[in-house]
Amino acid sequence: MTADGQDSPRKTNIPQPIRSDGAGGLDKGPRDIMRDLENPDMFVPPVTDAGLVPNLKFSFSDAHMQLNHGGWSREVTVRDLPIATTLAGVNMSLTPGGVRELHWHQQAEWSYMLLGRARITAVDQNGRNFIADVGPGDLWYFPPGIPHSIQGLEEGCEFLLVFDDGSFSDLNTLSISDWFAHTPKEVLSANFGVPAAAFDSIPTEQVYIYQDQVPGSLQSQRVESPYGEIPQTFKHSLLAQPPLKTPGGSVRIVDSSNFPISKTVAAALVEIEPGGMRELHWHPNNDEWQYYLTGRGRMTVFAGNGVARTFNYRAGDVGYVPFAFGHYIQNIGDDSLWFLEMFKSDRFADVSLNQWMALTPHELVQSNLNVGPEVMNALRKVKWPVVNYPKPSKNASDVPKGR
Repeated sequence: MTADGQDSPRKTNIPQPIRSDGAGGLDKGPRDIMRDLENPDMFVPPVTDAGLVPNLKFSFSDAHMQLNHGGWSREVTVRDLPIATTLAGVNMSLTPGGVRELHWHQQAEWSYMLLGRARITAVDQNGRNFIADVGPGDLWYFPPGIPHSIQGLEEGCEFLLVFDDGSFSDLNTLSISDWFAHTPKEVLSANFGVPAAAFDSIPTEQVYIYQDQVPGSLQSQRVESPYGEIPQTFKHSLLAQPPLKTPGGSVRIVDSSNFPISKTVAAALVEIEPGGMRELHWHPNNDEWQYYLTGRGRMTVFAGNGVARTFNYRAGDVGYVPFAFGHYIQNIGDDSLWFLEMFKSDRFADVSLNQWMALTPHELVQSNLNVGPEVMNALRKVKWPVVNYPKPSKNASDVPKGR
């Protein structure tokens, strides 16, 4: 420990808020050095950052963990990330046999399976049912009001749930156990045509997640409905979908055009290879809610009127971009950066800065930006969502200096 209360620089490369151009100064006060190391471009912003942009980052690691026998959950909503008004997210894990009980929502539920496998069930308003198994890279979507359940299979599972309302909370859903607990037993008796004593052992409150046995095979669990199965599947295999590959990475887009039931959430699974960048672009349909799966990324968001801010992200972080704000995302790690970008919309849409310039009269672009043929000849009429971008040098002006 040094005289100013910091860890010895021999043990930790202590960053300081000093840019290579000399701006800034030493921070000798109380501080979270590990947090500063995780956020180098927030601690020492690029010289192009300016003005005030609201916080566009929150980590699931900072969220409350709800622990139950059978699994756990944690959520990021507008209460944690106030700018994120359009969507909310829940990270959930179920043990082998663990059950997210029979329930339904006022909001639509879109989900991406991260690890393991689960069985999902649902019944629509016409009595048509759906029972399916989902694995890594699979999606499901349940429209508002559709009752459903999720149960971990032999290896258990972990997944991301996304809801089309930033104020949503998964702990405030409509659950079968909660409804039974708050309905007089004589009413339950009349509804189901059995003695009231048949309900003596029902839960006294919402169960939410509970431990059960691993279910049998799909065939053994099959329940025939007199009305048949749902007309549009609630499941989509995103990783089985051929990606759009460009220099620097790949993109898989899923929306109502290839997953018809998903009417209120559109998404893209983006891979940025080392030395790659999600190109300068913006979205003309709605805000963007992001979930980072692997790697380390840096995103700069341009808000207009001379305002821009840079954020650092890693696995488990949530990012957000307000409607139509320009942005780009760089891979600043040694491994591929994978993340989901999601929108409260039936269709995915983005506008490429490069493509816009390429499809505009060149004389107009040149006079507007004072650029020459070198830039104009490099423009692409075909959109490349991911492009090559060399990993920033350790001597770059926006990397924090150590002591």
